[in-house]
Amino acid sequence: MTAAVHEQHPDPAPGGPWTTLAPAPDRPVHTAIARFLFHRAVRRMPLRAELPDGRVLGAGGSDSPVMHVRSDDFFRRTGALGLVGFGEAFMAGDWDADDPAAVLTPFARRLTVLVPQWMQRMRRFYVQHQPSRERNTLVGARRNIARHYDLSNDLFSLFLDESMTYSSAWFEPGDTLEQAQARKIERLLDATGVGLGTKLLEIGTGWGALAIRAAQRGATVTTITLSAEQAALAQQRVEAAGVAGRVDIRICDYREIDGEYDAVVSVEMIEAVGEQYWPAYFSSLERVLAPGGRVGIQAILLEHDRMLATRDQYTWIHKYIFPGGALPSLEAIDDVVAKHTGLRVLDTHAFGQDYAATLREWRTRFDAHECEVDALGFDRRFRRMWDFYLAYCEAGFATGYLDVAQLVLSRP
Repeated sequence: MTAAVHEQHPDPAPGGPWTTLAPAPDRPVHTAIARFLFHRAVRRMPLRAELPDGRVLGAGGSDSPVMHVRSDDFFRRTGALGLVGFGEAFMAGDWDADDPAAVLTPFARRLTVLVPQWMQRMRRFYVQHQPSRERNTLVGARRNIARHYDLSNDLFSLFLDESMTYSSAWFEPGDTLEQAQARKIERLLDATGVGLGTKLLEIGTGWGALAIRAAQRGATVTTITLSAEQAALAQQRVEAAGVAGRVDIRICDYREIDGEYDAVVSVEMIEAVGEQYWPAYFSSLERVLAPGGRVGIQAILLEHDRMLATRDQYTWIHKYIFPGGALPSLEAIDDVVAKHTGLRVLDTHAFGQDYAATLREWRTRFDAHECEVDALGFDRRFRRMWDFYLAYCEAGFATGYLDVAQLVLSRP
């Protein structure tokens, strides 16, 4: 079932898992192991780690990033909860940094070797697994999307560019964030042949930037989302742009869409699908694609071995930012489309360093609006959580641990 959107919904009251943070667990053995592994790793990194007792670790010089470990609760949380605890320790103020991304970057470079191989082989016994309640069923997907994208339109407007585009930009020298976001959208529309008379389906509306631009090119656009807040504001933006007659915004799951379209685009939505539903996602794309049509996807990617190693792991990002999320690899996408569809990947354009630059811009803007974030009802712990999220992702893209790419698919 689909629903047209005509009016603005009020932003919901801020709330989420960050509102309650358990005390640091008291597990002496786990704490001792975390302290040992941290000392072992940091002594080789180009940073300085200032410990509560005044000692300084690390191979960094006077101009290197500084990590301030404020409390032994940092080791307690990390020892008991691993990377989830590492993020929660930042939220709690157990560690800090003037530039969290600069501190996190050396960790991201060594992420695969921070824990000894013998301990990694035992990971299934101690890492948390994604809970079944966060699976992206028809009901679960709506709940998961609402937890992030329905936080507050006003919150997102504080750090996104004027187009309200919440995905990686594609920069050329001298570009502003706004210009780089427009460049990304134009490239994907060009790659899928969107122009006058095109019947376009967009899976994942965001706040309407791509749909507006496609309509301005002369396309007729159906765009679907599960976020009521995004849909409402996107409708306002479509009307303000004068293209309401060409854009149909629907609150609808990708598994429920029908019709036939000359092109299908989906920007950074596959990350919210969940691995077990990737076959359904790509089958849905093929089902609605007209003969000779093209699919354009922008996707955040992992290297295949990292995807396999972490595929069922429950991370800090899952708990606090993107419940039910899963990042594919290029190999995984190739495998799924080959086994479950007649589609094939025709072209891949990767630009991960541009995502690092995009995230850096978002974090700068977010930090500059601290008072406005407070005025929206989000507390200090939320601000620290959001800072860590943006910095954590920036470090991942800056080091190549994460990548982003635009993929073009078609039937052979």
